[in-house]
Amino acid sequence: MKILLWAEDLMTKTRLQSAWKAAGAAVLPKNSEEMPELIVMDLTARDAVAHIERLRAKHPATDILAFGPHVDAEGFNAAKAAGATELVSRGSVLDKVLGRLQRAAA
Repeated sequence: MKILLWAEDLMTKTRLQSAWKAAGAAVLPKNSEEMPELIVMDLTARDAVAHIERLRAKHPATDILAFGPHVDAEGFNAAKAAGATELVSRGSVLDKVLGRLQRAAA
């Protein structure tokens, strides 16, 4: 599975990339021209909602999973309105994507 991960926090980005790559995913850079099968957006990234809108327009059929602090209802609502298809807390994103990878491999 090709995953486009949009996260600016180096620790978060490294942790997620390492786990997903170990599970067989290809993690694409932000500027990749390849078609992602899943887009994962950190809502704490600068202009995250605008990026979701742009990515939704560029990849209309691709799921966009947005994650952020579980208490950020406003951020989750804005992400959903911008085109995110799934919203999860920061603590759940790693396992949520690992579950998708396992289902895709089955």
